[in-house]
Amino acid sequence: MQERKFVQSFNAAVEGFIYVLKTERNMRVHFMAAFFFILLGIYLNFTYLELLALCATITLVLGAEMINTAIELIVDMIKTEFHPIARVIKDVSAGAVLLTSINAVVVGYMLFSRKLPFDVARAMDNVRSSPWHITFIALILVFGATIIGKMLSKKGTPLRGGMPSGHAAIAFSIWTIIVFLTNNSIVLVLTFLMAFLIARHRIKDSIHTVWEVIAGSIMGVLLTTLVIQVFR
Repeated sequence: MQERKFVQSFNAAVEGFIYVLKTERNMRVHFMAAFFFILLGIYLNFTYLELLALCATITLVLGAEMINTAIELIVDMIKTEFHPIARVIKDVSAGAVLLTSINAVVVGYMLFSRKLPFDVARAMDNVRSSPWHITFIALILVFGATIIGKMLSKKGTPLRGGMPSGHAAIAFSIWTIIVFLTNNSIVLVLTFLMAFLIARHRIKDSIHTVWEVIAGSIMGVLLTTLVIQVFR
């Protein structure tokens, strides 16, 4: 029962994030910029501390944007007519977003100015020589594509149901990564069996249809293969 409440709470939190992403243009801009700069940071072979600083800065901006949206909704719900204090509240919350955005620009300049201009060939070699970079990029793309697919299909929730199946996509993405990283047939068979059982479980519990699971599996394999082929 406690586990179910946790899953429901986590799912509600993700739905809140998706709501802001759907309804707020600035949030979509910030999210796409964040997605791009994280991938660029990985591509430029940032250190763990540099990636940590980048992710923390991005989280501040996205979190401030979500809080700003929540405050605006509360003010609109309480005050249906114009009120000067309501306007001040909205301006202050928007100012918090502006402050975190300025901080993001400063941090981004400090992080990326030392890397740009950069040697493209050398950067590609860095990525090729680091399997975890490729794995991270592939999983981010698969997860992002799953969320976008659920948003477009408008079915299910971010973590349950809808087109495509995120569990199947991630499971077969991991299997595809292992296919390219090892020649051990036993490991390949066991990981494929694991991915298959995860996909089958989503159908058995009536969370996804067969086509949703197939679509997720194919998407996971194709996107992961594309990433690995590009950086190999």
